[in-house]
Amino acid sequence: MRIGIIGCGNIAGTLASTMVKMGDGIQLMAAASRDIAKAEEFASRFGIEKAYGSYEELYQDEDIDLVYIAVPHSHHKKEMIDAINHGKAVLCEKAFCVNAAEAEEVFALAKEKRVFVAEAIWTRYMPSRKRIDEIISSGQIGRVVSISANLGYKIFQKQRISDPKLAGGALLDVGVYPLNFAMMFAHSDLASITGLANIKDGVDSRNSISLLFKDGSMASIYSDTEMISDRKGIIYGTEGTIVIENINNPEKLTVYNGDRNPVELSSETFEHEINGYEYEIRECAECLEKGLLEPPSMPWAETVRVLKVTDSLRSIWGIKLASEITV
Repeated sequence: MRIGIIGCGNIAGTLASTMVKMGDGIQLMAAASRDIAKAEEFASRFGIEKAYGSYEELYQDEDIDLVYIAVPHSHHKKEMIDAINHGKAVLCEKAFCVNAAEAEEVFALAKEKRVFVAEAIWTRYMPSRKRIDEIISSGQIGRVVSISANLGYKIFQKQRISDPKLAGGALLDVGVYPLNFAMMFAHSDLASITGLANIKDGVDSRNSISLLFKDGSMASIYSDTEMISDRKGIIYGTEGTIVIENINNPEKLTVYNGDRNPVELSSETFEHEINGYEYEIRECAECLEKGLLEPPSMPWAETVRVLKVTDSLRSIWGIKLASEITV
């Protein structure tokens, strides 16, 4: 799989460093930025053969199989549509789009053109997800009745977070991780959504969300862009509890029984081959080889389902972002 990157910021650098270490037929061929000097510096840093001063030039490159999109959320839809119209498979950073309607437009075009598209929400692809699911399915903690998850970083000073025109805010940046955590492991459809947010400069700087699922289970989610949280996730069952250290990149999993004074039953740690991003890249390569249009770990319907939740929350809070903003 020959890859081109558009957007040469920090997350693009992290993915680039992953790609060049992977082998397995993964080739990072090109990088593009609207600033050619930035693209050239990025290409030089990672030993990339080609640097482009426009995204269009990369889309036209016949040597590229897949485009990794690492620009602000506000530009995801446009760049994905341009890439798809050039026949390029897409791996796009989270949040996939500003809203569900944009995502549905992208997926409709991808289906029409028979082009693979995936959301790069790395926790969906990690082996830790399968391990947590195995414990839940085994019945060891009984029936899941409640989930809590939080994520906070001091990042509000970054323009991509504080600017509503760039689709900023806690929810679409850090909030999607605890939200995906809850929706991965609740194993039920949503019944209702409520939430509170602190609105600052037109975006949410922090939020608290409650989800009720149709099977009666619930989730309590918190995300913040002005403080660092403990990043912990807890899955409460009728017979026990699973505690996950760092929902953004699971490091340790501990299972406790359901006693009033819980007893630790087991504990395990997670280590990556590289840094954790290799799993989503590898799944993209496998999907292209098999001719699939969407990744099994994050199917299109699930991307839309998550965005419909964020749409509902922003409607409650009165927040409009990017193309939603009208004068």
